[in-house]
Amino acid sequence: MRTGKDYKLNWYKNLYVGNHAEKGLKKTIWRIDHGAGVVGYYLITLPVGEKNQLEIISPAYLQQKALRRICPAVVGIAKGYEEALQLVEEIVTEVYEQTGTAEIRSYLEERIGRTGK
Repeated sequence: MRTGKDYKLNWYKNLYVGNHAEKGLKKTIWRIDHGAGVVGYYLITLPVGEKNQLEIISPAYLQQKALRRICPAVVGIAKGYEEALQLVEEIVTEVYEQTGTAEIRSYLEERIGRTGK
């Protein structure tokens, strides 16, 4: 029987990383991928539903097998909710500067499609 720890997340190749999340990033990603607890971190993902552009979630939710299995691509990681909000703002700014629109989801999906992750 597979456990929640058996479902590795789909991490965006060009992951957006908050300043405070940079220290020990590889170890933090490993811990999240293996279902270990990490305190104070937030993941920015593509949304599950079609109406939203991005979602901010706690890795604690991903310790539930059902949620881990359906988790969309992780495009960013931040330490603290405020840093996650700042990271979303940076993503929005980048998308607007590159495309002239706020179509964040389609911009990231296109980039993920080009890189395979």
